[in-house]
Amino acid sequence: MEIPELLMKFKFHLIAGILLSGSVVTIISVAPRFVDLLAYFWPLLASTALFLAVVVVFSRVSPPSADGPGEKAAEGLLDYVAGQPEAFVDTSTLNE
Repeated sequence: MEIPELLMKFKFHLIAGILLSGSVVTIISVAPRFVDLLAYFWPLLASTALFLAVVVVFSRVSPPSADGPGEKAAEGLLDYVAGQPEAFVDTSTLNE
């Protein structure tokens, strides 16, 4: 009589454990293999690795500037973005 009482006491724990185990087994059996994922995504992984290697090489090769890295480029970009818009030309008065 003591075992059925303990089973009833922990029935939610047992059900959760069984469901978790079943879902893990199902996911492992249905999921694609790691080699298949590598075969599908190897161009993306290779291009990302190449890009990171180029960034590291250029960061080592480029001479440091006096203002800090990228200060002049950032200022130029901000000046371009925050610049004054072109003057509005009223085309209706040109045809008269």
